Amino acid sequence: MSEETPSTDAPTSLVDLINKLVEPVEPASISMVPQTGGWVVLAVVLILVALYVVLRTRAHLQRNAYRKAALSALEQAGDDAAAIATILRSTALAAFPRAQVASLSGAEWLAFLDRSAGMDDFRNGAGQVLATAPYASPARADPALREAAKSWVRRHQRQVSA
Repeated sequence: MSEETPSTDAPTSLVDLINKLVEPVEPASISMVPQTGGWVVLAVVLILVALYVVLRTRAHLQRNAYRKAALSALEQAGDDAAAIATILRSTALAAFPRAQVASLSGAEWLAFLDRSAGMDDFRNGAGQVLATAPYASPARADPALREAAKSWVRRHQRQVSA
């Protein structure tokens, strides 16, 4: 049997072992770009849907800005029947074709208000005073009139004028 002799390549100390360590290979950087076209299509679709929602919301707010203004004016009008009648008339002119609204007065006006919002508060309720309020001496109206007017502003179905 032969005697084993240490090889000259064999490290003799811990420092030699550390010096023989090889630096690890750095992995390739990971790309943040989607690898398949499906993700790109999904991103485009999501952007288009978000844009659609934003544009629809903006258009809805613009179309209904007159309602917000009318509700604010009704708050400021208090229980003044003539002011409430004026606010309802201007709101109706903003929401419906002028030819359909401008000539209405008296019972026809009250019927229009009830019909356009699916209500019965103007012909048979506190709203009856609206038929004569713009022409009568100023008087305090029933608080139910202002509530009926607010309800009409919120509920009426807007028609686009041609």
